[in-house]
Amino acid sequence: MLPGTTKQKLLAYEKELLLDILYKMYTIRIFEEKVEQLFMRGKIHGTMHLCIGQEGTAAGACAMLEPADKITSTHRGHGHCIAKGTDINRMMAEILGKSTGYCKGKGGSMHIADLETGNLGANGIVAGGHSLAVGAALTSQMRELGYVVLCFFGDGATNEGNFHESLNLASIWKLPVIFFCENNGYAMSGPIKEMVNIENLADRAVSYGIPGVVVDGSNVIEIMDVTNEAVKRARSGLGPTLIEAKTYRWKGHSKSDARKYRAREEEQEWINQRDPILLFKKQLIEEGFLTEEQDLAMRASVLAEVDAAVDFAESSPSPDIDTLKEDVYA
Repeated sequence: MLPGTTKQKLLAYEKELLLDILYKMYTIRIFEEKVEQLFMRGKIHGTMHLCIGQEGTAAGACAMLEPADKITSTHRGHGHCIAKGTDINRMMAEILGKSTGYCKGKGGSMHIADLETGNLGANGIVAGGHSLAVGAALTSQMRELGYVVLCFFGDGATNEGNFHESLNLASIWKLPVIFFCENNGYAMSGPIKEMVNIENLADRAVSYGIPGVVVDGSNVIEIMDVTNEAVKRARSGLGPTLIEAKTYRWKGHSKSDARKYRAREEEQEWINQRDPILLFKKQLIEEGFLTEEQDLAMRASVLAEVDAAVDFAESSPSPDIDTLKEDVYA
């Protein structure tokens, strides 16, 4: 952790930035709740992987990026998209399979990309984003473009070969990339503690000669501080950092997951005591950056925006059958 109290660290940031982060966290939470409702009503087909409970990692980390910086995402990627500035109207349209979506309704929940905001795409392959992030970072370095790449992934990805190969290349070439592990404690349907023989996944950074940092995934200010340091390191040519945020997904791995492998007492502890939105909101109110009335107004605004996104998506046309073979690359 960086020196200084949480209060000192919070006061180091502009009020507008902090309120924008809270707004994005509310947007992620309410967006995810809405798509879950739509799924239960049969409006969304296939499956989806919700990030409810993990809003702090996406919003806190992406707030430390510049508009030109890039991210790579995961199958649990709606929060990353929103935090990087993606239009929720087109996101909702994509998830509902409409032609106005980012991938014209052909990608769905796990394959949203928005190059204009620097989102290089969600990825249904575990650890699939690592090599994409390293390639983008290599491009930035070779062409002297100045941007950094933030690579999001889950704890299960740290046991994939692509994770290790990518960290090794990024290390030896000192690439401007930050590897951000959202460790929610469970890879698919098993606890990560049964899959690795170390307490902190960030310790694996030692093997590649790069910094490894553990951060509380429910503490937005700590996430911002740690990510900011990693971004500055990457941008100055010193190479990558591995960040591990200890977080929690409130829902199952996917919509077909009944969560039989988890204790309900454990879930309630995270929901009632470690909700990143409630903790961040409390900090902002205590420091005079926010009032309860402003918070209620913020939530109402987000609810209206998400409802409008649903209206946009439901009123959008489905892809025409004649476009089936368009936008396919080999």
